[in-house]
Amino acid sequence: MTATVHPFRTAEAGKPAPSLDPLFALVAADMNQVNAVILERMQSEVPLIPELAGHLIAGGGKRMRPMLTLACARLLGYGGTRHHKLAAIVEFIHTSTLLHDDVVDGSGMRRGKRTANIIWGNPASVLVGDFLFSRSFELMVEDGSLRVLRILSGASAIIAEGEVNQLTAQRRIETDEDRYLAIIGAKTAALFAAACRIAAVVAERDEADEQALDAYGRNLGIAFQLVDDAIDYASDGATMGKDIGDDFRDGKVTLPVILAYARGDAEQRRFWKDAIEGRRVSDADLAHATALLEDCNAVTDTLARARHYGQRAVAALGRFPDGRAKAALVEAAEFAVSRAF
Repeated sequence: MTATVHPFRTAEAGKPAPSLDPLFALVAADMNQVNAVILERMQSEVPLIPELAGHLIAGGGKRMRPMLTLACARLLGYGGTRHHKLAAIVEFIHTSTLLHDDVVDGSGMRRGKRTANIIWGNPASVLVGDFLFSRSFELMVEDGSLRVLRILSGASAIIAEGEVNQLTAQRRIETDEDRYLAIIGAKTAALFAAACRIAAVVAERDEADEQALDAYGRNLGIAFQLVDDAIDYASDGATMGKDIGDDFRDGKVTLPVILAYARGDAEQRRFWKDAIEGRRVSDADLAHATALLEDCNAVTDTLARARHYGQRAVAALGRFPDGRAKAALVEAAEFAVSRAF
């Protein structure tokens, strides 16, 4: 088979929209093994731990990050079973960060359900998040690879740095695009990159393959977060699985806001400053913010940027041979962007 770079596509009229279905089908059998590991390792003699963890883990998430680990292993022709535990590690790290994020953000809804912190309270959510994070490191030690440990522990530290960076940038309208990209590159893209990269380690591939999978995951993660930040202003709660306008009310300076603030006149910039600093957060203010974003094409341009990173993700796969796994990974990148349309 010949390695090629596939053209990037998004939703087009009259054609099926890109989806995760090929990825689901590719890794379905492996995901059953991953889910068994997750179920086993989230158990505890303290009943609240599996109850609260199960609420989020079984809450309808796409499990995209662990599926990427499995799909990348398939792409490289790996035939062992180590990737099952590694994919579970990725999901535990992700779940622990969600539990902590919802506490920090005061979120009330995730994946269309009430968040754990609303049901059980902030202390329980933080502590169960710590439990899952600790479980992930137990699994890393069991795998026995120092390189895997280095990649995943490094990603965990970067994620935490990204979250702190985002927290300190909150309600600061002067946050610029470089800092924003650094934040999402750390808090979102780092785990996507690590999830893909560790597949090359277990498959005993060279540094070039590691770097290619890292680039695929990193660019996919940035595209994914850009779309999330765009649809916070351009979707609805049922579609997003969270409260619409959460970023706006939380004072998060995302790329749509950065673009609108830079392109606005003095009055509009005053509005954005007041809104981000928490003085204009009513439903009417959110509607006004959405109108301003539309007028200056801030959401459209954010989605165009997401498409750019999606294309970079697909290009990173060019060194690998064509086949079912590569096609599924390409479509996953296309889906990450197309879900906004």
